[in-house]
Amino acid sequence: MLTGRLLFGSGNGSLTIVQNRITAFWFKGKELALAFGLTLSFSRLGSVLNFFLTRRFEDQFGIQWTLWGGTILCVMGLLSAITVSILDKLGMKQLGLDGTIQEESKKVRVQDVRRLPLRYWLLVLTIMFFYNGIFPFVADASKFIQDKYEGYDQQTASYIAGAVYDSSLVLSAAVGILIDYIGLRGVLAFLCAVLTLPVFALLAFTFVPPLVSTLWLGVTYSFAAASMWPSIPLVVPQATLGTAMGLATSVQMIGIGLSNLIVGRILGTKSSEAKIPLWRWQQMMIFMLANTIACIIASVTLNIVDKKQGGTLNKMTKRRPQPEQESREESDRTPILNEEDDRRSIN
Repeated sequence: MLTGRLLFGSGNGSLTIVQNRITAFWFKGKELALAFGLTLSFSRLGSVLNFFLTRRFEDQFGIQWTLWGGTILCVMGLLSAITVSILDKLGMKQLGLDGTIQEESKKVRVQDVRRLPLRYWLLVLTIMFFYNGIFPFVADASKFIQDKYEGYDQQTASYIAGAVYDSSLVLSAAVGILIDYIGLRGVLAFLCAVLTLPVFALLAFTFVPPLVSTLWLGVTYSFAAASMWPSIPLVVPQATLGTAMGLATSVQMIGIGLSNLIVGRILGTKSSEAKIPLWRWQQMMIFMLANTIACIIASVTLNIVDKKQGGTLNKMTKRRPQPEQESREESDRTPILNEEDDRRSIN
């Protein structure tokens, strides 16, 4: 089982990186946030369907057929990936960019990672700290709701925990359109972190119905995902975008993994049946609050640095179109740090 989960995780992580790279390549300077928002919506649709259907499917057909159903979905994903790869290749050939991209990518070296701009690393930290509070919470939210609040069975608690993804499913595309028009990605990243603070405070210290908190968290998550991830293509050159996305995803996953380990130590039980004391859940929520505060600090620093370097993150992505090939070739050749950024960057 562990081997299967490791293989699935490694494939899923790589798929996310490539997916983000393709999305950023074809929508840079266009509806970038909308494209990422739609991608997130379909991803969350899978999560929502999992919450609602998997348990029922297992009860009716058994665990073996449930796993075979997952296998069929993976095969469908493989066929979709092959189709996207073919379309991506054909599109670059039609634009005459396939040779340019390959040539510029060959010039990227591992050592160049050290020269990625400060804004990129601050953005990565902002993403990591924000997601450190989202995914570990959702993983344990059902158990938390059952332990703290009266009258919630496992199925109902799972539905309430899944409201985080329900909100994201509904809002992500619309939020993407909004961000493409107003810009303000850095400001929105900061506001999302600030507005997430009350969520964990309510969960830790009050008995406000948990659905309020999960819906609230889903809204901030939607805005955060649609503003943070599409910001990466705006601060790194096209040729290094895959590397930048991969590093960001790796740091994010490392942060989530460490957070899950810490949460496990805080909760202090290996049994899913045993009721966990309320004070342990409060400590977990305080840990989530600490991550959110760290996210606020990182996002404030990001906005300060971005303002000094031209305010790219808070400008609109949509702009007057340039000749397609000329604009893409220019962005592919943009150095990782121009001279002005090099003087301003902090090592």
